[in-house]
Amino acid sequence: MGSFSIWHWLIVLAIIVLIFGTKKLRNIGSDLGGAVKGFKDGMKSESDKTADAATTKGEIPPAAGQTGQTYDAEVKKETSKS
Repeated sequence: MGSFSIWHWLIVLAIIVLIFGTKKLRNIGSDLGGAVKGFKDGMKSESDKTADAATTKGEIPPAAGQTGQTYDAEVKKETSKS
């Protein structure tokens, strides 16, 4: 009696979908996901943010007290002469 069965929860879910509609529920889900992502980003320290930004750009983050340098190079495939 204290707990609901799966059928109770399915009926409640069907009623919620009928009341709000799937589009509004999808928007609520994406808004909630964006809020959670923003909260996680806000909880990171400033040094974590710079390291994350550098790794997403493909750069190696600089060590403490060093300035980051970018090297431009061209890679050529060596062909063997047989």
